[in-house]
Amino acid sequence: MNISNGVKIPDYIKNITEKLEQADFEAFIVGGCVRDLLMKKEPKDWDITTNARPEQILKVLSEGKYENVFGTVLVPIKNNQGETESVVEVTTYRSEQGYSDRRHPDTVKFEDSLERDLARRDFTINALALGKLRMSNVPPRLVPGETGKCRIKEVIEIIFDNDKYLLVDLFGGQKDIDKKIIRTVGEPVDRFKEDALRMMRAVRLASQLGFSIELKTQRAISKMAGAIKFISSERVRDELIKILVTNLSDQGIILLHQLKLLQYIIPELERGVGVEQNRHHIYNVFKHSVLSLKYTPSKDWRVRFASLLHDIAKPQTKKIINSDATFYNHDIVGAKIANKIMGRLKFSNEDTEKVTNLIRNHMFYYNVGEVTEASVRRLIKKVGEQNLKDLIDLRIADRLGSGVPKAKPYKLRHLEYMMKKVRYDAVSVKMLKINGDDLMKQLKIGAGPKIGAILDVLLSEVIEKVELNNKEYLIKRSRELNKMDLYKLREQAKEKIEEKKMEDDKELKSEFYVK
Repeated sequence: MNISNGVKIPDYIKNITEKLEQADFEAFIVGGCVRDLLMKKEPKDWDITTNARPEQILKVLSEGKYENVFGTVLVPIKNNQGETESVVEVTTYRSEQGYSDRRHPDTVKFEDSLERDLARRDFTINALALGKLRMSNVPPRLVPGETGKCRIKEVIEIIFDNDKYLLVDLFGGQKDIDKKIIRTVGEPVDRFKEDALRMMRAVRLASQLGFSIELKTQRAISKMAGAIKFISSERVRDELIKILVTNLSDQGIILLHQLKLLQYIIPELERGVGVEQNRHHIYNVFKHSVLSLKYTPSKDWRVRFASLLHDIAKPQTKKIINSDATFYNHDIVGAKIANKIMGRLKFSNEDTEKVTNLIRNHMFYYNVGEVTEASVRRLIKKVGEQNLKDLIDLRIADRLGSGVPKAKPYKLRHLEYMMKKVRYDAVSVKMLKINGDDLMKQLKIGAGPKIGAILDVLLSEVIEKVELNNKEYLIKRSRELNKMDLYKLREQAKEKIEEKKMEDDKELKSEFYVK
C-alpha cells in the first residue's frame, strides 16, 4: 500500500526510533498519530512504543525524564535556541490489570511483544503501530498469520513518505477507519471498566472525526454511563472542552445525551429536554441550546460553552402569562447556574468569569434609533471591551439556533459600528482624565474608599456625557462630591447605575417580552 499525502513524519521522531533500533530495540510510532497519518491528517501529538525498558530508553535517549511507574519516558524536543518546543512520550510495551480506581491500573507489567501492548489500548483506530521496515526490525512473530487471540491479524507493508514501513493492525483499525466507526479493542465493557473516561473519549472521537460509534460500544456506554461519576472533574472537564472545539460539537452533546452520559456531566442542560418555549421559538430549550452551539461563529470553546448554556435557566424561570411563556431573568439566573456547573467541573476562575459574563449579558437590548452612545458605553463597561465580539457571536448563535435565517441583521451591524465609534470613550475609571493621585492632591485627602467612590460617580456621569471627561470639570465636580460623606457617595453611584439598569431592563422586556 502506498500512502502519499504530503504529511511527513518529523525528523525528530525518525531520530528517536532510529536510535532505539540502532541499540537493538524495537520501536514503533503508535496510537492516534498513526490513525491520523492513514487519514491523511497532520498529527498533533506523536507517541512511540518500544520493548526497551525505561532505564534502557534513558541510556539511549539521555535527555529523557522518567518520573512515573507506567513505563513512559518523556523526551523533550528542543529548537535551535535550546528551548523545549514539545515532548514525545516513549513508552515500554506493557499490559495492565485491575482498575480499582477506574483510572489507573493496579498492576503494570512490562512486556516484550508489541501485540500485548496494542491489546490494552482503547479503540481499534488507536491500536495501530507503524515502524520502519528493515530486515533487522521485523520480529518473526509479526509476519501475517495467527497472533494470539486477536480477532483480526494483519501486518502489512506500506510506503509512506518514500520509505517502507511496517503497519501493525491486529484489531481491524484500518477497516474501522474506512467505515468511519469507533469500536473498542475487545469487549467494550472491559475497556470502560479500566477507564470510564473512555466513554467520553468515544464521543469526542466521533465528533472530532465525523465517525459513528459501533452499536455494541454504544450499548456498553449506556449501560456503564454512571461510572463517569468516579472520574475526576478535571479529566471530565478537559474531555468536554475537546468536544466543544470539534467541528461537530453539537453532535457530540447530543451523543452524550443519547448515551446517558450528559445527565452525570451537565444534568442542568438535560432539564431543557421537551421544555417548549413560545410562539417565537420553534425548538424546545434543549434543542435550541444545542443548535446555538452548532451555529456559534467563534472557535473559542468558552464562547461555544456560553452558547450551549445561555438558556440553561429557562426551565426553572418559565411562567405562563396571558397564555404564553415568559422567561424573565433567565439570563441572570442562568449565569449563576453556569457558575455552579463550572465550579463543579473545576474550570478556572478566569474561564468561568468569561462564560458567565456572556450568559449574564446575552439579552442586551439594542434597537437602531433608540439606543444612545451612552447606552453602548454602559454595555461596554458592563461586558468588557474584550468580550464584545464574543457577545455578538453569542447573539448570532442564539438567533440561528432559534431557526432565524439571517444571522446578523442590520441592528447588530449597526451596534458594531457604534462600538467602534465609542471605543475611545471612557468606560472605566482608568480612562478618566483624572486619577486617584490627582484627587488626593486636589482634595488634600489621603488614600481610601472615598477616592474610589468619587471616581465611580465621575465615571457614571462621563459615560452619560462623554464631553464631561476633561480634567477641569472633573476636578470641579470632585470638590462638590467631596462634601458628601462616603455613604451618600456610594448611594449616589449605586442610584445612577440602578437607574440606568432599570431603563435598560424596561426596554429589554418591551422587546423580548416572550424571550
